[in-house]
Amino acid sequence: MNLTDWLGFIGVFLILLAYFLNTFGIIGTKNLNFILLNLIGSILACLASVLLKYVPFVLLEAIWAIVSLISLLKYFKLFIFRYNK
Repeated sequence: MNLTDWLGFIGVFLILLAYFLNTFGIIGTKNLNFILLNLIGSILACLASVLLKYVPFVLLEAIWAIVSLISLLKYFKLFIFRYNK
């Protein structure tokens, strides 16, 4: 396997791990681990798709990464808001 394969494999693994852990009730969708698994996984999968020049998956993974980043920002906003009271 080459670098592109490894990036894609690890990225998809992280996304699927987040899904698995959430499905079995181990972590929730608002859990920092869930958010980070999706964010890092989608960035890696997007990078692999860019290297492969496969635009549909670049679009899919880029949007996935943006949504995950928004979730991360919301998480920290809520975290900071809770502890500033």
